[in-house]
Amino acid sequence: MESLTSIECFVASAEAGSFSAAARRLGLTSAAVGKNVARLESNLGVRLFQRSTRSLSLTEAGERFLREVSGGLSSIQSAVANLASADGQPAGVLKVSMGTGFGREYIVPLLGGFLERYPAISPDWYFDNRPVDLITEGFDAAIGGGIELPPGIVARELAPAHRVLLASPAYLASHPAIRTPEDLAHHDGILIRSPQTGRVRSWTLRNGKARGKNDGMQAVIDLKVKMTMSDPNAACEIAEMGLGITLTAMPHAVVYLDKGSLVRVLPDWYVDGGMLALYFAAARLLPAKTRVFVDYVVEHFRSEQLAQRFSAF
Repeated sequence: MESLTSIECFVASAEAGSFSAAARRLGLTSAAVGKNVARLESNLGVRLFQRSTRSLSLTEAGERFLREVSGGLSSIQSAVANLASADGQPAGVLKVSMGTGFGREYIVPLLGGFLERYPAISPDWYFDNRPVDLITEGFDAAIGGGIELPPGIVARELAPAHRVLLASPAYLASHPAIRTPEDLAHHDGILIRSPQTGRVRSWTLRNGKARGKNDGMQAVIDLKVKMTMSDPNAACEIAEMGLGITLTAMPHAVVYLDKGSLVRVLPDWYVDGGMLALYFAAARLLPAKTRVFVDYVVEHFRSEQLAQRFSAF
């Protein structure tokens, strides 16, 4: 009987495409993963991977073996992960990725209540404004907006991922009036760089009052580039100083709108970025630690009506 570790190393390597990526996912060294796979091949008497200095690909036997073992391995891993701690609570390290500002504002405040209910769970949270590969990087869950679902990942929708234009009252009082999207071309922009590409993405405004009536009510945002930031909260703080107009997601925007330091520019217009969602592996038996975290966050968004707050309308 082959060891569970060897089969885990094989499956992780096949899914990640390399021993090093599988090692990061499993918390092992690349050499250990390679040795476990080599031992598995030796015991089975068949080569599972074609290896080169640059790539790792499955042989025909390897593809067949992966199909046969991956479902059973997932069930075993889920069963192990679902084992309760001594006092009957979900347990284990909970590795979650989320945006820096969003996480600090909306998820960190939940930590006390969550741990009071589930004391055997140990949060391992990453605050980073980038999408992560849950499977390759070994995350239990991630929170983000406008992300295409890769194979094996599902999402629980939390709120619309709307973006709005913001400026300080002082800026608007001292600059030409903005009545239409075309007027933006005469104003200073505090732009936000994409964490994926490092470039500023071109966004299209939609007219909220025309939703469902006239799909043609759209306009490209054409601000003069005054400065570029990598963090939305930094962009909002600079906009508070009266230095220009910024476009930011509603979870960041409402903090400044609530205190009145920023106001919406062209309030009938917004950017539709899809949905803000909680992402996790589509396992038939989701680990208890992940399941209770997902349910806890979803319930908080529902009870606090955050979906309504994060809507541009």
